[in-house]
Amino acid sequence: MNTTFDSAYYAHGTPAERWERARLFFDAKEYTAAAHVLDPLVAEVPEQTGPRLLLARSYYHSAQLGRAEAQLRVIVERDPVEHYARLMLGRTLERQGRGEEAETQLRIAAALAGDFQDGSPAAE
Repeated sequence: MNTTFDSAYYAHGTPAERWERARLFFDAKEYTAAAHVLDPLVAEVPEQTGPRLLLARSYYHSAQLGRAEAQLRVIVERDPVEHYARLMLGRTLERQGRGEEAETQLRIAAALAGDFQDGSPAAE
């Protein structure tokens, strides 16, 4: 496969066009292709959570768990109350056999979502 062609294809277009292309790949369950589009996009707009989260999800679904974890940790470091990133981090850690670390992240995600151990939200 021609790597130069591949890079040019995935990097072609404006950031908005690449974001849309990545979402189409993701929706089509072409997770590796989505990651190829998103990786340089995240490097270009590192402050944006949306592309980084979709990159992490693409890595997760293509079993690139170390890469998914790295992206998710960046998100939760920047935004500790990002519920979905915490949930994904917990699931990623579970898939890596790191149950204790996963449980911590999953508990935090549940608390952020308003889900508590007894099944009822905290008293207001």
